[in-house]
Amino acid sequence: MNSEYSMCPNPLVQFLQKSPEEFTKKDIIDFIEQNGIEMLNFHYIGGDGRIKTLNFVILNREHLEQVLQAGERVDGSSLFSHMQAGSSDLYVVPKYKSAFVNPFSEIPTLGLFCRYFDKDGQPLASSPGNILMRAHDELLKETGYELHAMGELEYYLISEREPLFEARDQRAYHESFPFTKWEELRKEAMYYIAQMGGKIKYGHSEVGNFHDEIFNYEQNEIEFLPTRIDEAAEQLILGKWVLRSLAYKYDVNLSLAPKITVGKAGSGLHIHMKLMKDGISAMEQDGRMSDAARKAIAGILELSSSLTAFGNTVPTSYLRLVPHQEAPTNICWGDRNRSVLVRVPLGWSGAADKMIQIANKTATNDSIDASEKQTFEFRCPDGSADIYLLLAGLTVAVRKGLQDPDALNKAEKLYVDVNIFDDEHKDVMNRLDQLPTNCYESAQELKKQLNIYEEGGVFPENILKSLIEKLEAYDDNNLSEKLCELPDQERFERIFEIVQRYMHC
Repeated sequence: MNSEYSMCPNPLVQFLQKSPEEFTKKDIIDFIEQNGIEMLNFHYIGGDGRIKTLNFVILNREHLEQVLQAGERVDGSSLFSHMQAGSSDLYVVPKYKSAFVNPFSEIPTLGLFCRYFDKDGQPLASSPGNILMRAHDELLKETGYELHAMGELEYYLISEREPLFEARDQRAYHESFPFTKWEELRKEAMYYIAQMGGKIKYGHSEVGNFHDEIFNYEQNEIEFLPTRIDEAAEQLILGKWVLRSLAYKYDVNLSLAPKITVGKAGSGLHIHMKLMKDGISAMEQDGRMSDAARKAIAGILELSSSLTAFGNTVPTSYLRLVPHQEAPTNICWGDRNRSVLVRVPLGWSGAADKMIQIANKTATNDSIDASEKQTFEFRCPDGSADIYLLLAGLTVAVRKGLQDPDALNKAEKLYVDVNIFDDEHKDVMNRLDQLPTNCYESAQELKKQLNIYEEGGVFPENILKSLIEKLEAYDDNNLSEKLCELPDQERFERIFEIVQRYMHC
C-alpha cells in the first residue's frame, strides 16, 4: 500500500491507490465490480444552485461502460430558466475524478458529478460550472496565475429548546458538547464529506446561539482547505447537500440563510483565495504579502459591489451586512481585521517552528513552509450565493487586478488598520465606498460592470441579464428604511415574514 494514500478517508483512493485526478473509466468499473456497487448516480447543478440527480440501476458491464463513456441526455429547459423547451436537450457527462460512495443510500451507490455539453458536444456556454472553468482558463492564459479557493460553510440548526447546559447568547464560538447540542451532526457531516472527496480544514460551533420559548438556534461552521477553483465549488455544493441530508435524517431544521433574526449573528460564506504560480503559492514575497496578491485584492475591491449579485442574492442578505455584526459594509481591506471586506488572516511567518518547540520539549527542529497557508478572505457572500458564478466572478476580478497597472496604488488607498465601526474611526468609514444595501442596488452595480464580466467570453450576456432581472424582481429597494418606519410590533412581524420566506435561500 502506498503510504501517500494510507490515511485518505476516500474509499476509492484507498482501493485504487491513486489520486482522484488519475481515476479512469476502468478504475471506476473495477471499484464498482469489487465493492458490490449496484446503482450509479449522476449529479449536476441546476439553475437554482441545487444538486440534481439521475439514477441508474447497473444492468451489466456493457451498460455501465456505455453510461460512463457517453453520459446521458437531460432536459435543459427544466434545469435552467434561460433555456427554451423547443431546443433544450443537453448531455451530462461524468467526471471520473469526482466519484464517491453515497453515504445516504441503502442500496450501494456510486455518485459522480457531471459537466453539461450542448448538442454539438461542446461545453454548454451558459452552464455555471463551465462559466467558472472559462474564467479560470482566461486567468491562467492572460496572467500565468492559477487561483485556489475554499469556503466557510456557516449554518444554523433549529431544534426544540433544551434548557440543560444552554450556551450563553451569542457566546458559542468554539463551544463544546454539552453546551453545543449538534456537535455529532457536524462531525458526521465532516466525515461523510471527507469520504466523498472533500478537503476539510476543520469544523466548530460558531458564535451564534440564542433561543426563544420553544426553539434553540445553534450556529456551526465547516471550513475547507484551499484547492483548485472548480473543486472548491463542488466541495461547497457537496457540503450543503450533506448537511441538509443529515438534518433531514435527524429531523432537525437547518438553514444556511444569511439572517435568522435581527440582532443576532448571521451566517456568511467567506471565501478564502490564494494565487498559485507553477504549483507554488505566490502569496508572499520577501516575508511580506506579494505585489501579485495585493493587485488581486485591488481587483476584487473594484468589482466588489457587483460581486454581491452573485454572492448575496436574497433580500435577507442585506440584513446581515450591517455594522457591529462582523460583516462588512464598506469597501476596504486589512490584516487580521474582521470589519473589512477583504481580510488577510494571521499568517505564521516562521513562527510555527518557534511555537511548537515552546509548547513541546520533545519537538524536533523540523520545519514547514508556512507560506503555503497564507490566503486572503472575501467576507460578504452568504449561503444564498450561486457558488459557481461567485467564484467565476472573483476569478474575473483577480484577473482585472493583476492586469491593472494602477492596482498597487488602489490597494494602498483602500487599506485600513482600524475597526471602522468604532465611533473614533468614523472619518475612515466616511471616506470609503459602501456595499449595496439591497438586491436592487446590487443589480444596478452589476449593470455598470457587465462588460468586465463578459470580457474573454467568460460570462454570457443572457446569464447576467437574467440575474439582474431576478434581483430587481425582489423589489426591495429601500427595504431597510421602510422597515424602520414601521411600529415595533409590525416591524418585527414583517422581518419575521421575510426571514421565513428565505430561510432556505
